[in-house]
Amino acid sequence: MSEQQAFLRDAMRRLNLTREAFSDRIGIRKRALDTWLLPDTSGEFRVMPEMVTKFVGEILQRETGQNPITQSVYIAKNEPLRSRIGFNGKPQLISVEQFSRDSLEDLFRITDMMQPIARRQKVSRILEGAVLGNLFFEASTRTRISFGAAFCRLGGSVCDTTGFTFSSMTKGESIYDTSRVISGYVDALVIRHPEQGSVEEFARATNIPVINGGDGPGEHPSQAILDLYTIQREFSRLGKLIDGAHIALVGDLKYGRTVHSLIKLLALYRGLKFTLISPASLEMPAHILDRIARGGHVIEQTQSLRQGLQGVDIVYATRIQKERFADEAIEGYTPDFQVNQALINASCDAGTIVMHPLPRDSRPGANDLSTDLNHDPRLAIFRQTDNGIPVRMALFAVLLGVENQVQHSMKDASWHSPSHIGPDDASFDGVDE
Repeated sequence: MSEQQAFLRDAMRRLNLTREAFSDRIGIRKRALDTWLLPDTSGEFRVMPEMVTKFVGEILQRETGQNPITQSVYIAKNEPLRSRIGFNGKPQLISVEQFSRDSLEDLFRITDMMQPIARRQKVSRILEGAVLGNLFFEASTRTRISFGAAFCRLGGSVCDTTGFTFSSMTKGESIYDTSRVISGYVDALVIRHPEQGSVEEFARATNIPVINGGDGPGEHPSQAILDLYTIQREFSRLGKLIDGAHIALVGDLKYGRTVHSLIKLLALYRGLKFTLISPASLEMPAHILDRIARGGHVIEQTQSLRQGLQGVDIVYATRIQKERFADEAIEGYTPDFQVNQALINASCDAGTIVMHPLPRDSRPGANDLSTDLNHDPRLAIFRQTDNGIPVRMALFAVLLGVENQVQHSMKDASWHSPSHIGPDDASFDGVDE
């Protein structure tokens, strides 16, 4: 993402305006704004006049009471972001409840700056010499590799482990001892564990940065943050705001930690409507529903996919968390409970965005997100996973206190990468700009 793109996107976020409303506010045609927001590698990209930059800065100063940002310098708040989102006074991320709407916007501003590195256009070495410990006591592909790749793209290195068998915990070692010992070897930890609350135990035993990579049915904060960042980018393209949006959460809402974290973050916005679609045995926990309702949001629950998806802005489907079940029976989760092309066409419009935290069960007859949507531009799952890298890079930069070095650390990448990562990505060309 160019400095110009980051400047304009940040201004729209801070003023809470769609592209159309923002272009009206600064007195220019929406088409001109669109060309300013294109990547600088696009043939239609145009440089924004300096007087517009100055005018936007004056509006931000007057209407938000904050110092206007410049296109080349990130202006931090008086207190570092790592302190504002800290856990028990430490630079650690255990729960999405550590974030306010303002701190999320600050993190997204840093994420925007990370985009050229994530897209292999630039390189940075701000974490050169730092070592990440990826401690995954539960199976993972995307999250583990994504965190590792994000750390490496900032110049760090990774020690990667998966499963209990590698660990002395199989010999009876406590979480405290494991955390303290490994903290002597590395500079940051990402931990996934099957027991809710376990990552918090790891965090209490160390002062180094710890990120919760998923704690059983508890939370998955980094996934929720990248999901929200994706929603914001998709809505920006469509001229929508998160405030007032209608969002459907579908599938296993009882054990799905991604939806537990995401709905808490979304509740920081105003006037949302949530349609929760699941079998009765897999409904969202009552304590989360109570919290969302207290925020003044509308909640409706249904077991009908076709009825529940009518008029929604976002369809967020989830996989059934079979590994969380003991001897429970799964009732009502039939093959009809599948988000597929026919259902989306019948219930949703052209502006609906379809998301999924992955992995999805792609086998025939699975009650999950169907592969027949793979060529539908409304499907955002690969744009969603791609956003995981810059979001996690931003988290590492913030928790290790180097976010203000990002802008000046970047150099051009020396290798050539494909213009489209996936063979079908060209069909979405321009969708994520």
